[in-house]
Amino acid sequence: MTVTNILLSGVVGSTAYGLAHAGSDVDRLGLFAAPTEALHGLHGPQESHVTTAPDRTLHEAAKWCRLALGGNPTVMELVWLPEELYEVRTPLGDELIGIRSSFLSARRVRDAYLGYATQQFRKLVSRGDGSFSADTRKRTAKHARHLKRLCTQGYELYTAGRLTIRVDDPESYHAFGERVAADPSTALPLLRHFEATFDDTRGVLPEQPDDRAAEAWLRRVRQHFYTPDAVPA
Repeated sequence: MTVTNILLSGVVGSTAYGLAHAGSDVDRLGLFAAPTEALHGLHGPQESHVTTAPDRTLHEAAKWCRLALGGNPTVMELVWLPEELYEVRTPLGDELIGIRSSFLSARRVRDAYLGYATQQFRKLVSRGDGSFSADTRKRTAKHARHLKRLCTQGYELYTAGRLTIRVDDPESYHAFGERVAADPSTALPLLRHFEATFDDTRGVLPEQPDDRAAEAWLRRVRQHFYTPDAVPA
């Protein structure tokens, strides 16, 4: 897959969280700008490109903004990565990092992070009582780690307005994953704790994101990649 005009790209997922182990996939996420002229026709450009081996997802700039404004935890990682995990950085990508807080809002962050965590829990309980194959136990432990990470990171974002990608204590996440793999129901108290904690806490985020900042940035992107067709003589 060849995608041009990549504005920002980096390593995300378990490698970024500090939870990778031998054999873990290396996930990459980025965003690109479609040529502005391509947006004017009847059929718009493809908005996402996803590949495996290597595992990489690239979203068009407007789609990335829409997902981020909705609080999507996966795309949000891209603008909070440690410096060393970025593989492509451009001036427009740096501008996006500079306005990352404008994408945040209390309700959307809470709903998105707890919503994703709840999805992970449903995947856990759908796998039964722990008497399943070693491969299934491994996937169950992974979902449990993601559940804990989503709750913890979402709460930090909600209360402090910042997102720390690398977890503080990787071993506690691995231990939690093993406990839950043996008995998926043990994940429920953690989920319920964070649901109650979110409800009892007044965070620092506004009720609505500042989509004006996203709009202004996207217009700069469109202007930068606008090359008008040659005018016939």
